[in-house]
Amino acid sequence: MAEQKRDYYEVLGVDRGADESTIKSAYRKLAKKYHPDMHPGDKEAEAKFKEASEAYAVLSDADKRRQYDQFGHAAFEGGAGGAGGFDFSGMDFSDIFGDIFGDFFGGGSRRASNGPMKGQSIHTSVTITFEEAAFGCEKEIELVLKDECPTCKGSGAKPGTSKVTCSRCGGKGKIVTTAQSFFGTVQNVTTCPECQGTGQIIKEKCVDCHGTGYIAKKKRISVSIPAGIDHGQRVRIRDKGEPGINGGPRGDLMVEVRVKEHPIFVRRDYDIYSNAPISFAQAALGGEVIIDTLDGKVSYEVKAGTPTDTRIRLRGKGIPSLRNPNMRGDHYVTLVVQVPTKLNEKAKEALRTFDAETGNSLETKEGDVPSSKKKGKKKFF
Repeated sequence: MAEQKRDYYEVLGVDRGADESTIKSAYRKLAKKYHPDMHPGDKEAEAKFKEASEAYAVLSDADKRRQYDQFGHAAFEGGAGGAGGFDFSGMDFSDIFGDIFGDFFGGGSRRASNGPMKGQSIHTSVTITFEEAAFGCEKEIELVLKDECPTCKGSGAKPGTSKVTCSRCGGKGKIVTTAQSFFGTVQNVTTCPECQGTGQIIKEKCVDCHGTGYIAKKKRISVSIPAGIDHGQRVRIRDKGEPGINGGPRGDLMVEVRVKEHPIFVRRDYDIYSNAPISFAQAALGGEVIIDTLDGKVSYEVKAGTPTDTRIRLRGKGIPSLRNPNMRGDHYVTLVVQVPTKLNEKAKEALRTFDAETGNSLETKEGDVPSSKKKGKKKFF
């Protein structure tokens, strides 16, 4: 009795709704892990490689995948050739095995290495205040950037000389090698190590830039920080990064914003939180209190009998939105009643009178036992 095949989706470790790129990525990992060239003579690895290849051959083809989803393995019974009786003819594994053998033999991407490439991005940071983050600002940063060498005009060659065609790759910038795989001969394209993919060699290098075509210069760059930016977010300045390769554009400058802590305000998304002290009299009688906000000091009318830790909301006094500066968050203020600790005798007497008149006196009648002295009661000071 023939051994029952595993479900193809299970073999690749993907969901039944996985897209093409997910299936391809899953197979690439398994192919690298179990390829026979990596495990010579290992029958178990070879079997797993065949199983994964068969699953990929079906699930990567829209028509075959549709048949498999409807009929399962029965859709391909009786096929000849290939691993496990499956026919691999017509399947294109070149891009995957190009990647695999590129890894085996020190290669890499199959992209034309001597084509124009964008330069690398440069990363730096800038520190700003809480208020600058809220309302935006302009900052200047100093960086060392590469500029075209004025001596050789960016060619890298000594003035009066020029680059010559690389003899190793014939000016193509790439080397084509072949390797024997489970499916036969596979071609692999790697970057030419002699010319680094440029297709040209500099015989006599420029003495000022040492053949790079660029010199380092210290520059000051203005950075526009948008209103509403938060700590850790970045600002991209295009074309201020490393120079491109083979005529490609410059990379970008990525500026990470670091926001200093504020002594009063705490930010949460676009809202601000803070505390505001109010006097015992203000809490009891009500009245006007002055509150610090991003827009300066504002007046707020406290209601009589306001308890401590009451939170109020100042609409539109928070952080402007990054997407729409006309929209702002809110400012939430916790009112903290300040209990006086230093009172003269006159003030103390006034409080005793107030306490007695409001019925909150702590004095006890003759014969009563203060609650702090009753059994089982804890005494508070």
